[in-house]
Amino acid sequence: MRNWNLVLGISIIASPILFTLVVFSDSFTFSWNQGRGGFLFALVFIVAELVGLRIAITRKSLISVIPLAVITILYFVSLEMGLRDYLLASAESYNVQLIHSWTWMWDFFILAAFVMVSLTIFFGRRWIRIAPAGPIFLVGSGIILSLDAFFPYDTLGPLQYVVPYLVQANVWLISVLDLGIATARDNVMFLRGDHGAMALQVFWPSAGVHSVIIYSLVMGAFLLKMNIPRRRKSVYFVVGIVGTIIVNMIRIFSLSWYALKVTTDAQKWEAFHEIAGEIMFLPWLFVFLLIVVLVETRRIKKLESQEKSLSEK
Repeated sequence: MRNWNLVLGISIIASPILFTLVVFSDSFTFSWNQGRGGFLFALVFIVAELVGLRIAITRKSLISVIPLAVITILYFVSLEMGLRDYLLASAESYNVQLIHSWTWMWDFFILAAFVMVSLTIFFGRRWIRIAPAGPIFLVGSGIILSLDAFFPYDTLGPLQYVVPYLVQANVWLISVLDLGIATARDNVMFLRGDHGAMALQVFWPSAGVHSVIIYSLVMGAFLLKMNIPRRRKSVYFVVGIVGTIIVNMIRIFSLSWYALKVTTDAQKWEAFHEIAGEIMFLPWLFVFLLIVVLVETRRIKKLESQEKSLSEK
């Protein structure tokens, strides 16, 4: 019964995501600020943390969460029935600069609120240590979208600060690999390759700065729940930061390579640009978390085996 209730609990939490995936599948693009693709990765985090859990979920709590799931689903339905138009109209009142980031922001915040309330009903305050990654990923994504909505492009100076250094590193790499002619001025790259010239202006979201923030939030919550020494937690955190920066460099490089070797057509390049970020970062984040879990599980089993051997002696 305990396992069955857990399956039902996961299914109820997943229902708004699965509903939107089936009914509004065209909204699941993987560009970080143009769709709900992040919902799927949040679902993966939630399932990964809850599967195999040995804490009982009561029938009463399951019944309590069902109306919340229905309300959340109705929110997504109402967007197609006029609510999205209302959100778009309200953007001007709040001095929103990028209206699409503004509308997608609410999707992530609403889903995050539903997941957090549901987990609280299931587990009480313990949910923060039981399954924090999914909700924190959703909240982090919403925060980044809000920053992009109110402070687009290079208007948020601190986040834009590192971009010129990443651009210079990318130009150096292109020159070393002899892929074409590349120069940089501040956050602008001037490229000339097989299909002509193209100038790329890089802002903090395109440079992947947002992914470092989301990684820090998710990894911080993930490590908090793990019973391992602080030094090991610090090592994992730093390694992940370095890995995330490398993934961001690969993203900028891939966008440059596409302009140098594939096409300088703005529409075709933009189509590639829309998927080149999250399609790299989100799998990296999940794989790195999985590696940490596997390494620590093996380490704990080894320690338990050694302790058992010593006790037998």
